[in-house]
Amino acid sequence: MPFDVALVVPLRGPAGIFGPSAELCAQLAAEEVNRSGGVLGRELRLVTVDGGAPPQVVAAEVAALVDSGAVQGVTGWHISSVRQAVAPRVAGRVPYVYTALYEGGERTEGVFMTSETPEVQLFPAMRLLARERTARRWYVVGNDYVWPRRTARAAHRYAAANGLHLVGESYVPLATADFSEVLRRIEVSAADAVLMLLVGMDAVRFNRAFARSGLPGRCLRLSTLMDENMLLASGASATHDLFSTAGFFAGMVTPENLDFHGRYADRFGVEAPPLGSLGESCHEGVLLLAALVEQAGELDVRAIGANADSVSYEGPRGLLHLRRRHVNQRIYLAEARGVDFDVLTQLP
Repeated sequence: MPFDVALVVPLRGPAGIFGPSAELCAQLAAEEVNRSGGVLGRELRLVTVDGGAPPQVVAAEVAALVDSGAVQGVTGWHISSVRQAVAPRVAGRVPYVYTALYEGGERTEGVFMTSETPEVQLFPAMRLLARERTARRWYVVGNDYVWPRRTARAAHRYAAANGLHLVGESYVPLATADFSEVLRRIEVSAADAVLMLLVGMDAVRFNRAFARSGLPGRCLRLSTLMDENMLLASGASATHDLFSTAGFFAGMVTPENLDFHGRYADRFGVEAPPLGSLGESCHEGVLLLAALVEQAGELDVRAIGANADSVSYEGPRGLLHLRRRHVNQRIYLAEARGVDFDVLTQLP
């Protein structure tokens, strides 16, 4: 009997740009788990769900799969509004490993997180850029949903306590194409840094418009959601003074990452979608889900939760451990160099 897992990744909308990479990274992890004996001796199989659909539509599809017994777990990268719709529908029924960076605070039973939160990802990066680049006046540009708004509230508190200033905020709907008014407000604010909380193609369009605005050179950008697929789509001329912070970058020179690149290329070929932090997170999600079930020795969510803090696994980010339902990992700051990231430092 197989162990079937709903893989919830965006296949449409602004985040669809990294959906193909996410699918392939998850597939690679599933194949590697199965070569090592599967999950409790069962073959791990993925059932793809389009996480780019409206949140309640995604939640209904996942719930139907769980209700029918078609899946025994859930993982994948999708925006926080999708997670908030899915989590109550599967709470306490199947383990759910959420792989997207998010605003923090998720406490639903049976939900585990592989990715970053503002305290470990954003705040150290703001502190470093304030010191090294005198980035003290920040303007927030985000999509209008829970992750950007709650992250911005956290940034407000952090800035107020550390001598920084958030001088303005703009929130736009998902799939926004025109950023002219936002750029006008940034220029009027005299900000010296922009905190980008935009998803996928929205960030790409903002980067292109920003490059045409005359703001580069006067105002740096920091994104907590920017991968190599988005850099490539933005174009080399649109990435000057663009920084990103994450637990993984494709250009990291580590034995684990080099090996991961080799396995990915061997399996899917050199023309496969570029590796990036967002797709790679789905590889992490499959590995963590398998490790959680193996550690518990059963599929009961309470048993999985009771054993979660002793779970560890090894992936492209190295050997990682779960602590209070979040993966404890190293976080890095990188600067865009054309359409690649140069990792500058590990953040404290």
